[in-house]
Amino acid sequence: MTASIVSRITTASACTALLMALFTGTSAQAALPTAASVPGGVALVVIGPISASRARPLAWLGEQQVLVAADDAQWVAVVGLDLATAPGSYELLVDLAGDWQLLPFTVGDKEYPAQRITMKDGSKVQLSASDLARVEGELATIQRLKRHWREAEDTDLAFVLPAQGRRSGRFGVRRFFNGEPRSPHAGFDIAVARGAAVKANAQGHVLAVDDYFFNGKTVFVDHGNGLISMYCHLDSTAVQPGDAVRKGQRIGGAGMTGRATGPHLHWSVILNGAMVDPELFVASPGKSR
Repeated sequence: MTASIVSRITTASACTALLMALFTGTSAQAALPTAASVPGGVALVVIGPISASRARPLAWLGEQQVLVAADDAQWVAVVGLDLATAPGSYELLVDLAGDWQLLPFTVGDKEYPAQRITMKDGSKVQLSASDLARVEGELATIQRLKRHWREAEDTDLAFVLPAQGRRSGRFGVRRFFNGEPRSPHAGFDIAVARGAAVKANAQGHVLAVDDYFFNGKTVFVDHGNGLISMYCHLDSTAVQPGDAVRKGQRIGGAGMTGRATGPHLHWSVILNGAMVDPELFVASPGKSR
């Protein structure tokens, strides 16, 4: 066990000792996302039965702590799988009140379709030295935000769509800009008019508000326990870092700031540091099965 995990265990245990008691015996069930143990999906790993004599378990995938929820009298690890995850066998490190276990799970394969996009503004594809330096700094910031962890009593896993419009870009699509391969689409696009309301998909706290080269005006909302949503290409924002937001609360207006070919909302969901398919969290209609 690495020193960083030991340190994280100590910190997590100290911060959550009182909260854990609330999750024993009579914990409310979570509305779990749809299981999809594939790159870009969510693996649901059963840890064991809820017991009045044991606190909520703690779990890690590598160095990253993962969300644990109650469902049907069982503790379930809700594990985000990055698009770059290779198919194969993996293990969760689990702490059941001092009883350490390794729980195996399997990640399958998934082939995502390709998408070819033509950008009239070539500077968004072939970056200048100054733009490249800006992007590299922004990527470092976004990576830090993706790994953010805030202990929370309850994490709402039943999302609502953050905007109403045509679904114009699916998650995981392999993208080519002006014929050149780029990173896969790690979000879900909803085509809406400029200024259309963008709402929080679940309750949480605003983690960051910024204007990025590719993502444009962006809001991050932290839902607790490693679950974060990101709303990009906004024309305007209506919240500030630290604000508490309700599910369905307006957080900004849609636009086409950053690298965009038209007004739309790019919506991403981050779970234990991994960008995962947002549709897995959305109740019917529109839920992927």
